[in-house]
Amino acid sequence: MTSASLRTEDLTIRFGGHAAVNMVTCAFKAGELTVIVGPNGAGKTTYFNLISGQLKPSSGRIFKGDDDITALSASARAKSGIGRAFQLTNLFPQLSVLENVRLAVQAQHGLGPVIFRSARSFANLRDEAYAYLEATRLQAAAALPVTALPHGDQRKLEIALLLALKPDIFMFDEPTAGMSVDEAPVILELIEEIRKDTGKTILLVEHKMDVVRSLADRIIVLHNGELVADGMPDEVIALPLVRDIYLGMPAEDAA
Repeated sequence: MTSASLRTEDLTIRFGGHAAVNMVTCAFKAGELTVIVGPNGAGKTTYFNLISGQLKPSSGRIFKGDDDITALSASARAKSGIGRAFQLTNLFPQLSVLENVRLAVQAQHGLGPVIFRSARSFANLRDEAYAYLEATRLQAAAALPVTALPHGDQRKLEIALLLALKPDIFMFDEPTAGMSVDEAPVILELIEEIRKDTGKTILLVEHKMDVVRSLADRIIVLHNGELVADGMPDEVIALPLVRDIYLGMPAEDAA
């Protein structure tokens, strides 16, 4: 048996002769927030896509707990408890913000085949959906169509949908990208709330070092598709290799 909630073994994907992710072996634990860093083109999002099922590996394996999920589709992985924020495609732009979250709640309750029943039949589901809007500070926008939301609020909605699906593994790809200085703290607070649940595993791709420092229990560094560093934040940030390939600053500034 393994103590890892998620792990990859020699995970590799090649596009032509280029290995975008190359032999990455890494394990993630429940109760741990791991930030994945690296320069543009390092393979961070590709690694996420392999884990969540958007891409099929050329070789290697992916495990959720002790289950080999390498052959599972993206939807099957989502049902197994792997939640990918900011890659959700099941938004209904003409429906209200609340109705979008209600449909996610309904799916999580196994009521997918009756999604077109009157919403009045699902008052309890609407109440649960509204609670996720409150958590993401979107209650004031509950009645608005998704198309009316600004960019920052659309990101909050995607997190509300993710929360409604109740995964045990959360994957956030640059969660504050494109958000204003006023909006970003809301997302970081939500991630901190998820982090308090020691049964949850969080993976986060991020470029902003202030976010990395404030959230990370652990940092892994990808470069040219390979895992080149893995450890405690202060230790990884201080590595000359990390400063050279990612931070671009001298040791005294990285301290």
